[in-house]
Amino acid sequence: MLNNCHFSRLVYEQARTYGNRTALMYRDYEVNEWKNISWKSFAETVKRVSFSLLAYEAEVQENIAVFSQNKPECLFVDFGAYGIRSVTVPFYPTSSAPQIVYMLNDAKVRFLFVGEQQQYDVALQAIPLCHTLERIIIFDKNVQRQPGDTLSIYFDDFLKVGETGDYDEEFNLRQAAANFSDLANILYTSGTTGHSKGVQLTYGMYHEAMRVNDLALEFSDKDIVLNFLPFTHVFERGWTYLGLSEGAIQAINLRPADVLQSLREVRPTCMSSVPRFWEKVYQGVKEKIASASPVQGKIMQMALETGIRCWRDYIAKGKRIPPVLAMKRKVYDKMVYSVLRRTLGLDRGNFFPTAGALVSTEIETFVHAVGINMKVGYGLTESTATVSCDITGKVTTPGSVGRFIDGIEYKIGENDELLLRGKTITPGYYNKVSTTAQSIDEDGWFHTGDAAYIKDGELFLKERIKDLFKTSNGKYIAPQAIESKLSVDRFIEQAVVIADRRKFVSALIVPAYSLLEAYAKEQGIAYGSREALCADKHIHEMFAQRLELLQQELASYEKVKRFILLPRALSIETGELTNTLKVKRTVVYEHFKNEIDAMYAEAEKNFGSK
Repeated sequence: MLNNCHFSRLVYEQARTYGNRTALMYRDYEVNEWKNISWKSFAETVKRVSFSLLAYEAEVQENIAVFSQNKPECLFVDFGAYGIRSVTVPFYPTSSAPQIVYMLNDAKVRFLFVGEQQQYDVALQAIPLCHTLERIIIFDKNVQRQPGDTLSIYFDDFLKVGETGDYDEEFNLRQAAANFSDLANILYTSGTTGHSKGVQLTYGMYHEAMRVNDLALEFSDKDIVLNFLPFTHVFERGWTYLGLSEGAIQAINLRPADVLQSLREVRPTCMSSVPRFWEKVYQGVKEKIASASPVQGKIMQMALETGIRCWRDYIAKGKRIPPVLAMKRKVYDKMVYSVLRRTLGLDRGNFFPTAGALVSTEIETFVHAVGINMKVGYGLTESTATVSCDITGKVTTPGSVGRFIDGIEYKIGENDELLLRGKTITPGYYNKVSTTAQSIDEDGWFHTGDAAYIKDGELFLKERIKDLFKTSNGKYIAPQAIESKLSVDRFIEQAVVIADRRKFVSALIVPAYSLLEAYAKEQGIAYGSREALCADKHIHEMFAQRLELLQQELASYEKVKRFILLPRALSIETGELTNTLKVKRTVVYEHFKNEIDAMYAEAEKNFGSK
C-alpha cells in the first residue's frame, strides 16, 4: 500500500509499519555478499544524519550536494536532509571537475558528500574554485585522504557529530513546518550543449508523481527493486522513492558493470532501465542463436517467432491467443523463455519500466515475446519522470510510449511539439529566470522539445525538434530513429548519424569489438590493430550488408549511405557522451572532423551529387 506522506516523515512512518523487515540491500565488496538494512535501522541512521546536519547549522532550504555512485548512504543523506527541510543536489558519479565546480558554485553548496576515491579526488580539484564549500563528507572509509586536507571527514565520524548536542527541539520544529511547496531536489541535467540546468523539484511534485504512478502500476511491498541507473537520474530517483513509499525492498547496485551478476543474485521483480540494457540482452540472445547447433538454433528461432506473434498479434491488442498457438507458446516457455529469464535473473519479474531513449519496435517486441513485462514510458527531469507509460489491460502498440498518466494536461503545439502542464511539472530552472521563461510559457505550458502525436490514446514520439537534421537536399532526418535501428545489431556498439546540411546520410559506427575480432579470426582476416581491422575491405563489406538489412523500412533519403568504423568507443572521459550516455554530437563531429570531411569528399569525387 502506498504511503504518500511528506518525505520528511516517510522513513519513520515506514519503520513503524515494517520494523525489522528489510528496506535496503547492498553488496558488501569486502566480503562479496549482500547485506540487509532494516526499516528500523534505516530510520535511525536518517535521524542521525539530520542531527549532524543541524550540528553543522544546515539551514532550511539549504542546498546539500551528493557526489556518489549508488550507495545506501545516498538515501540516508537524502532523507536526513528532507527531515530538516534542506535540499539535496545529486551529481553524477562520473562528473568532471569543471562540471562539479559549476554546480557547487551555482547552488552555493557548503556541504558535499562524496562516494569513493574517484569522487573524492575530483572534489579536491574543485576546492580552490568553490568559495562556499566548507566540508566534504566521505562515504567510503577506504578512501585515502590527501595530506593537508582539512575539509573532509568520513561519514562514520560525521554521524557522531550530532550525538553531542540536543537537536530534538529544532528537528521537531522543522518536521512540523515541512510542506509540499518546499524544494526537495535540484537535479542538474547533463545537457548535450553548454552548462547543465538545475531542474527544481518540490515535495508536491513527488507527492503527485507517487499518486499517479501508483494508480498506473501494480506495485507493492512484495516487490524487490534493483537500483541500476544512477540515483541522480530522475527516472531511478522517482522509481526508488515510489518503491520506498510502497514498502518494496531496494537492492542497490553500486557498480553498473556488475548489473548482470546482481540480477542473478537478487532476482528482482522490478528494475528501471534504459533501452540500451535490453538491446544488450537482445544482442546476446541473437549471438546465442547464431552460435548454437543447427537443431538448437532452429528451436530457439522458432520459439522467438512464436513469442513475437503471440504478443504482437494478440496480447498487445488485448485479444485472446488461439488455443493451438497458446499451447505452442506454453511449450516454448518451458523450453526456452523461462530458461532465458532464469539465466538473466528475471524469473520473478513483475514489470520493468524502460525509458530515457527511443525503444525500437524490434527490441520491445522481443522483450515481451520471451515473457518479460516491459513497461515503456516517457518522461523528463522537468516532469518528475513519468509522463506516460504502458498500462496493464490497455492496448499496447509497439513504438508508442504508452498512455498519459492521470493529472497531466497535454497538447500538441507548433512543429508538433508536445506541451505539458500539471502538478508534476517543474516551476523552473534554479537561478535561470530567462531560461525558465523560454521553456515555460505565460500560460504555464512546458515545452518539451519533443515532436509527438497521439493516436487512439497512445503517445508516439517523432523526434527531438532541436536534433532534427535537414540535408542539403531539403529532406528532414530524425537521427535518433535511425540510430535506434542500427543499434539493435549485435556487431554495433554505438552509432552516430551525420546528415545536417549534407547531401546524404552517413554514420560513425563503433563496432562490438569482442564479436568483430572473433568474426575476423573465423574468416581468417589478419590485422595488427583495431585501426587496421576497421580499414579492412571485407569487414567494411560485412557492415555494409548488415546496414542494408537494418534499413529496409527507411525511405531512401533516410538511409545511411556511407559510414566510418571507429577504432575506439565514444566516452564520457573524452567529452563525447553526457553523464547519462547521450551523445554530444558537436563534440563527436569535431573530434572526427577530418575523417567525416574525407568521407564526403571521396563520395563527391566518386558519385557526384548522389
